[in-house]
Amino acid sequence: MERPPLYGARMWHQVGQLMLNLPLGIAGFVLSVTALSVGLGLSVTVIGLPVLAAGLAGSRALGALGRRRARSAYGSRIDEPQPVKPRRPGAVAYTIAQLTDLLNWRSALYNVLMLPWGILSFTLSLVSVIVLWPVLPVVVRAMAAIDRILIESLLFPGALAERVRELEDDRGTVVDTAAADLRRIERDLHDGAQARLVALAMDLGMAKERLREVETEEDMAVATRMVDNAHGEVKLALQELRDLARGIHPAVLTDRGLDAALSAVAARCTVPGGVKVNVDLAGPDGEPERPDSAVEGIAYFTVSELLTNVSKHAGAGSASVDVWRSDDQLMVLVQDDGRGGAAPYPGSGLGGLAERIRAVDGVFLVESPEGGPTTVTVELPWRTRTARR
Repeated sequence: MERPPLYGARMWHQVGQLMLNLPLGIAGFVLSVTALSVGLGLSVTVIGLPVLAAGLAGSRALGALGRRRARSAYGSRIDEPQPVKPRRPGAVAYTIAQLTDLLNWRSALYNVLMLPWGILSFTLSLVSVIVLWPVLPVVVRAMAAIDRILIESLLFPGALAERVRELEDDRGTVVDTAAADLRRIERDLHDGAQARLVALAMDLGMAKERLREVETEEDMAVATRMVDNAHGEVKLALQELRDLARGIHPAVLTDRGLDAALSAVAARCTVPGGVKVNVDLAGPDGEPERPDSAVEGIAYFTVSELLTNVSKHAGAGSASVDVWRSDDQLMVLVQDDGRGGAAPYPGSGLGGLAERIRAVDGVFLVESPEGGPTTVTVELPWRTRTARR
């Protein structure tokens, strides 16, 4: 492998970035110091904290420029952090989110430090280019290393902070999902079983009154029909309650595991060619094992919703479900030969599935070109964090 030339294009690119530190340092210093001074000075008034929040947002924007420069000139591999997300809409929530974000404050500190560092790096680079020509590569390499360390230590929140933000987002997703499920259960109870039970009570009341007034065989026949109708309502109400209970957590999943539960889901799917199910959950010793119950539930409802989408929207002739264990991961693969074009965009059913799976550190991938076929790959942890503790 050939080493890059000492005076190559990369070195001159780094020289340019080091000399650019001065004008950017002046701009960042003025912005950060002005925003901090004015915002903190006026913090006892209504406009103080919003001014401070706006200044911190501006410092963060300059920090994004610093990260791009580090990737371009120094080969840094730091990724862009997640944007600041207020918990609620409105100016107050935006101000609180900006003021409580640690990366904003670290970006402001970086901008303040950039002024003395910009003066030093600009001066040394210029002197080295003009006077210290023989040692220019060494000087540039040393200053580039310092510049990269400053950027990577101050302008990237780190793995822990990113993990906290992900968990906060996931918590919001879980709360919204739970609330939606509760509303669905309440609606199903109100519109289904409850309505039938009310009708049943009315029918039994009328049958009771009719039985009290039985005088002829015709009256007895009317009362019998009322009781028969009430009996039918009881059966329908019981069936709806069973379907509702199955939607919350199917008994077959608890008693017999994923293989039997997914086979039951596949049997109800209306795809003309049927759904092939293959479940292999053998552990390292070859004996079948079961993942954590929460993971089982997520896998079950994911496959159930995917097959429902196949039945309703894909126009598929056949489908397949494959579930297997890979080390400490539960893998799920759902395929169909339908028209394709599916995508997990926000607000869609697939988007909701993707959010639920990411909430447990899972992976959700959709490959669905126009014209098909569609392949959905799901990767779930074999044990949740709670179960591992």
